[in-house]
Amino acid sequence: MCSLTRVLALLLGALLWAPWRALHGAPLAELSGDQDFQLFLHKNLEFTRKIKVDVAALQHVVCNTFQLCKEEELLLVRQDLGIAQAPLEQCHSRTFQAEACFSQIRDGLRVYHGSLATIRELLPGHAGLVETLQLDAANLSSNIQQQVRGLGEGGLQMEDLGLATVTYPAEGRGRLPAFSSPFHHQVSGFFVLANFQRFLETAYRALRHLARL
Repeated sequence: MCSLTRVLALLLGALLWAPWRALHGAPLAELSGDQDFQLFLHKNLEFTRKIKVDVAALQHVVCNTFQLCKEEELLLVRQDLGIAQAPLEQCHSRTFQAEACFSQIRDGLRVYHGSLATIRELLPGHAGLVETLQLDAANLSSNIQQQVRGLGEGGLQMEDLGLATVTYPAEGRGRLPAFSSPFHHQVSGFFVLANFQRFLETAYRALRHLARL
């Protein structure tokens, strides 16, 4: 009887564990406890949080300057402009794949680095903040690129964890086409920042998820 109880307990445990693995499984989960990998995650969580704060500051400026504050009021204009969100489906919990997620974060940061030129043109008085944001996006992209390379090579190197290397994306990547009116330029800037903020929030959750594994 005791043996039967033990077998039932093991079966129940397996059934409870399977959905959790399906939801949170990542091909690189064995690295989640690695000290260097945890250092990378925590450094870039802080870095991502800092970028989010700067994006929010620019959103506030756009709201105050152009009275463009509510996304739902601009959805029809958005359809005409064709502004798309950089994909991050590999970073959502039900489809999470660490290396694929990192690659999408890297690629999206490169796109937004280019799109931020629209904000610099729209808010010349805040060019310094926009340029800082572009520099930070480039740095974070470089950090992620180095991490993807380290994972692809099957190991983590200390030099892959630094924040000093700056890799600027190809010029023009992510830049938006010419605008038909100043209003369209303003709305485009609004959605670039809104999309970038959502992108950063998803990237932040993905990094935090790995840090908690």
